[in-house]
Amino acid sequence: MGTQFWVKGTVLCKTGAQLVNATGPELDKFVGKINYGLFHGQRVKQCGLGGRPFRFSFFPHLLDVIPASLHISVILFCSVLIVFSSVASAFFLFNAFGSPYETLHGPLGLYLWNLICCFCSCLVMILFASEVNLHRLSEKIANYNEGSFVYKTYTQQFDRSFWMIFFTFLAHALNILLIRMAGIQFPFQEAKEADMNTGGSDLMY
Repeated sequence: MGTQFWVKGTVLCKTGAQLVNATGPELDKFVGKINYGLFHGQRVKQCGLGGRPFRFSFFPHLLDVIPASLHISVILFCSVLIVFSSVASAFFLFNAFGSPYETLHGPLGLYLWNLICCFCSCLVMILFASEVNLHRLSEKIANYNEGSFVYKTYTQQFDRSFWMIFFTFLAHALNILLIRMAGIQFPFQEAKEADMNTGGSDLMY
């Protein structure tokens, strides 16, 4: 969540390329790099005179440039995802090495944590993808504090931190599937039936 490897790409110095009518290999002199995450990132601008590296932070510098409410929502759902993924992992360890399914409504608790994680990870991917693609986040970052040059996105792709969220979504979805496939074989159901039979015998006695 805190890395700068959510998006990586290249940005074209449109103004410089148009001035010299650059094409083909000459265009490479006007293509810089950019990569960023949820909190900070780095860009290398090139306008024909070599690269200019610059590090930036979203808070507080870019809050007036980016869609702040959308960006904060992504961070919020990421935080919820981390919390409930930790809870789900803790319950997994408890069920693996302790007494299984004895707390928080048995398997229903496992459904709950994993469903919340799936929901949050899906929202994170959708909101962040819309922020990057629909709101042109890379271009807004590249043109931050630029007066004379105009930059546009040349290439862009999601990096490993974004795909880690996708992997988390798949892992929790697989957990839900495995819990569903286990069906009536959960120990709490057998224990529940045993408790009901015992209660009936005690009542008759």
